[in-house]
Amino acid sequence: MPQLAALAIGVGMLGASASFAADQGSIARGGKLYDKWYKVIKEEPPAESHKLYPADATYADKAKSNWRCKECHGWDGMGADGAYSSGKHFSGIKGINGMKGGDPAAVVALLAGPGHGYGDYLYEEDLTDLANFVVSGQSNYGDYIEDGKIVGDVENGKQVYATVCANCHGADGKEPKEMPPLGSLTGNPWELMHKVLNGQPGETMPALRAIDHQIAADVIAYIDAELPEQ
Repeated sequence: MPQLAALAIGVGMLGASASFAADQGSIARGGKLYDKWYKVIKEEPPAESHKLYPADATYADKAKSNWRCKECHGWDGMGADGAYSSGKHFSGIKGINGMKGGDPAAVVALLAGPGHGYGDYLYEEDLTDLANFVVSGQSNYGDYIEDGKIVGDVENGKQVYATVCANCHGADGKEPKEMPPLGSLTGNPWELMHKVLNGQPGETMPALRAIDHQIAADVIAYIDAELPEQ
């Protein structure tokens, strides 16, 4: 049971930071869990809203949204101090950026504890991967964004897209049919950077995290500049 795994971690592993190997595969999976954990573990989301999500915020009555880590803390990890400082996603909740470089075991204990409540749903591996993302996987997306757009080498992005992305998304970015064209998704560069680096929850999309993050920015710059919105 997840509760038992959480108990074992929270009580028995607080001093065992060395057991958390912050490898890129773990971090990328943690990034997907941060995005939409219930898709990753192939379970239904909780029916009740997360108790830490403010009752007066936009998604207070939508548990599928307010149980996603990104909904409170933002794609950039900065919460109320970042891209979610205003607009429909504003919740007033602080970011996770203060946990960069911290102790993964301490993050696991926080996630599994009664406040966040993820110990009721996630197993040891899940909590470990999510903690590794929080501690070692937060990227400075702002370094690649200027005036709300990703800055990158369009030609280089074209070559990467053609060899890595086109097989699933098509040369024009209009595959698979059940999702919007990629060219229409560039209005949220923080989300796109997160997904290109870590992958899409519940899908076989490759994660580019282990290579220079500028390459992810180049791919998005190409999508923005060359692929159709419709």
